[in-house]
Amino acid sequence: MSSDLHVSVLQTEAVQALGIEPNGRYVDATYGRGGHSEKIIEQLGDSGRLLAIDRDPAAIADAERRFKNDQRFNIVSANFADIDQVIEQNGWQGSVDGLLLDLGVSSPQLDVADRGFGFSRDGLLDMRMDPSTGVSAAKWLADVREEDLVYVLKTYGEERYARRIAAAIVAARNSAPITRTLQLAEIVKAAHPRWERHHHPATRSFQAIRIQVNGELDAISSVLAKAPAVLKNGGRLVVISFHSLEDRLVKRALRTPPPPADIPRHLPLPETVAHPWKTLGKVIKASEAELAHNPRARSAVMRVAKRVA
Repeated sequence: MSSDLHVSVLQTEAVQALGIEPNGRYVDATYGRGGHSEKIIEQLGDSGRLLAIDRDPAAIADAERRFKNDQRFNIVSANFADIDQVIEQNGWQGSVDGLLLDLGVSSPQLDVADRGFGFSRDGLLDMRMDPSTGVSAAKWLADVREEDLVYVLKTYGEERYARRIAAAIVAARNSAPITRTLQLAEIVKAAHPRWERHHHPATRSFQAIRIQVNGELDAISSVLAKAPAVLKNGGRLVVISFHSLEDRLVKRALRTPPPPADIPRHLPLPETVAHPWKTLGKVIKASEAELAHNPRARSAVMRVAKRVA
């Protein structure tokens, strides 16, 4: 799907929540296909700046094509878990007016069969957001221990029948390598005893394996912990999540102050540790009008906070 056809979820609401100042500095840490970035750029003046981050080479190429003549825009190829390094390299520490995180997999990634994220069409079982690094889903499934596969399916996919599905996957790989998306989907489908209405039985398993392959939850925890140091006082954090695991991390980060670097995680925080966030407004979800043309927005949840310490 081209960027011209792709519309980011909660596009208008997210950019409004950032409270764009024409001469401000903003970070779109999940460029995707630039829907949010485009709306931010539209509201920036000549002195305003937008720094985008993505680890998908296709996203980088899209950004370089669309905004190559706009001096207000820059994109960096990186994992948003390393946002502190990206910000430091650009000299923006503590001076960012707004940070946007649109979590999970993007529609263009789902729609390209050989990226391996979906199973509406057959493709290579890859699932890496950056295909040049790490281990593909096919390779991971070939080597993972059954008990570790059970853990991933149960924890990251919240799959009730994780043990049964893991056993089926291991039995299948002993007969032939699992290298295609529809091949894996059929294995899970055959092993799944109870299907949910309007959901393919492999949906949760694909989600779990994708999260594992990309280290998504660790990356989210990292960027949320580093966000206060990125933003200036009064700067805004806008996060769109798509399933309960992501949203749980966001809620926890906005409610619990991060531990100082010199205090071990297992020790209680001193009472003097200031909470960096003040949440703004209620949770925002996609409107009926948006859902009518983009059903993938149904699970989207947006939370907004302001740095206050």
